[in-house]
Amino acid sequence: MVKGTIKLADVAKAAGVSQGTASNVFSRPDVVREEVREHVLETARQLGYPGPSLTGRLLRAGKVNAIGVAAVEPLAYFFDDPWARALLAAVAQVCDASGTGLALVSAKDRQKLDWNIKSALVDGFILLCVEAGEKLVQLTRERQLPFIALALNDDDPSIPSIGVNNVGGAAAAATHLAELGHRRLAVLATKFVNDHVGLVGTGEIERAIYSTSRHRAIGYWQALEEFGIQRHDVPIYETNNDKTSVETCLEHLFSAPKPPTAILAMSDNIAILAMSWLATRGLAVPEDVSIVGFDGVPEGSMVEPGLTTVAQPFAEIAQRAVQAVLEDAMPTKREMIDVTLVVRGSTAVPKT
Repeated sequence: MVKGTIKLADVAKAAGVSQGTASNVFSRPDVVREEVREHVLETARQLGYPGPSLTGRLLRAGKVNAIGVAAVEPLAYFFDDPWARALLAAVAQVCDASGTGLALVSAKDRQKLDWNIKSALVDGFILLCVEAGEKLVQLTRERQLPFIALALNDDDPSIPSIGVNNVGGAAAAATHLAELGHRRLAVLATKFVNDHVGLVGTGEIERAIYSTSRHRAIGYWQALEEFGIQRHDVPIYETNNDKTSVETCLEHLFSAPKPPTAILAMSDNIAILAMSWLATRGLAVPEDVSIVGFDGVPEGSMVEPGLTTVAQPFAEIAQRAVQAVLEDAMPTKREMIDVTLVVRGSTAVPKT
């Protein structure tokens, strides 16, 4: 008999006991007489039987007391991206407090992601839907486990999700700059569509497949229109939320005869990358250019000057998400959480 094919039934047969008795030897040894228990264990050792599958036992019990956090990204994303890192830290704190395990489920490759979600030993999932959220939702629904989507780039009301007020937060950021007196503004955006970097038109933004970016653009527009600044007067450059694309867009913006005096960045990561690029060009923040980010990641308070940003309440989002999954209490409609404008040193009155 091949070692890898040994089952509990084989052990029971070889030891001359019932399968129920053999099962009790491993799961309830106190109810089996010592001589019988030792005989069954010795038989198992001789056959090479390692014991019942822990995975199978947990799945039969119905609960494993663990949550999966899933994204369509390599595992490094959870540690490299400031927003994902801040959110994961908040989720981990909630899990620590309740003694709940945490599993990271991630892969850019569709087949690997499919397998990772199907094989994850968890009670449910928190989905980071920044990119390819529809794929995550589809695969998770197939598992028929509780799930909650965060940063969902989809307006489908049937998907249980927790989101932040992107329109209101963006409006607060734009209002802050306009009240300081800025009239030449530009936006460094997260994705509207796939595979594009650079200037985008208002029509393309209104048709964007990524609703988070679209809603933030709408928030900027609505607020600036109150100050007589029309949307076509505010150039919006789409980035991949990374150094290369942000710097490419900044090169275009600051080669113009009248560059912006203020930048609205759709993520803190973009804002921090922009601050670094401006410093290398001898442009001071906020004396030459004011910048407002979006997210409220810890790194924003560590840069010099501190980043003015629209802060998401990570602790509240994590608490609601973990509770929804563990208690199988998915919201019946998309939950919306307010954000807060945090003013630091990266914004000031324009020089001209």
